[in-house]
Amino acid sequence: MSPSAPDNDRPPPARFAFDPWTWKEIAYLLANLPMAVAGFVYTVFLIGVGAGLSVTVIGLPLLALGLQGARGIGRLERGRARGMLGVRIEEPSPMARSRRDQGFFTWLWAGLKDPVGWRALLYSFIRLPWGVATFAVTLVGLFVLWPVLPYIARGLTNADRAMVRGLLSPSDELERRIAELESDRGVVVDTAAADLRRIERDLHDGAQARLVTVSELLQNVSKHSRAAAASVDVWREGDRLMLQVRDDGRGGARLDGGTGMSGLAERLGAVDGLFVLDSPEGGPTTVTAELPWRDRAETGTERVGAA
Repeated sequence: MSPSAPDNDRPPPARFAFDPWTWKEIAYLLANLPMAVAGFVYTVFLIGVGAGLSVTVIGLPLLALGLQGARGIGRLERGRARGMLGVRIEEPSPMARSRRDQGFFTWLWAGLKDPVGWRALLYSFIRLPWGVATFAVTLVGLFVLWPVLPYIARGLTNADRAMVRGLLSPSDELERRIAELESDRGVVVDTAAADLRRIERDLHDGAQARLVTVSELLQNVSKHSRAAAASVDVWREGDRLMLQVRDDGRGGARLDGGTGMSGLAERLGAVDGLFVLDSPEGGPTTVTAELPWRDRAETGTERVGAA
């Protein structure tokens, strides 16, 4: 039966006897050397090649891809620490994926400033001397210092635990929350846009043409509001079609604020519509668009008459 980590994330006290926890710690220390060599070579190669080619078109993209690879090294080391040292450590948030319409340079900048990848590179770089030292001490201890090796192994692996927690764990709750909000915002905007396209398909051509101008509101939510959630409501009141977009972003939107709101208001006015903006500082923001409604029968009659 394999040992399990105590609830307080600490291994049982070290003893002179070589229990399963001690053997797992010894195996971890011996594996430090090959893991440290591999990580060090990867880091030196990536930094050297990425910096050397930074003056070309492939240098910075190569470095961004390398930082994503460093995330994989960090994931492997976290798994090793969980399985062999009983360390309870969460996975950092995945790197936010840029939407296709945001372009290559947005992806590149997000990759180059990824703090998780840079911390994993730093971890790999500083581990080489530590890996050599722990491997040598543990190997000698197996033959010469075996009576006290459990205590030596515990002290060395406690340093390993501190390194893993300090460099490979999520930096703080704020980092995780920001990444979650960025991911949620993309999902919300994409879902709302898909809902709007479905509504456009279900409506007749006259209303569809008007809704296309209003669909730009969703783009404003994505680009300017910094919202974590948004909603779209569409309903009919008599001969008017009502569309309302709400988000929980920072607020402060104005018709003259450079977000395209004034252009939307002008286009709605041109089709006998109304545009109402409510966006106090700090949010939330509510935009209501009102458009004339025409039944299919009426539209068909107008077309026949026009013909």
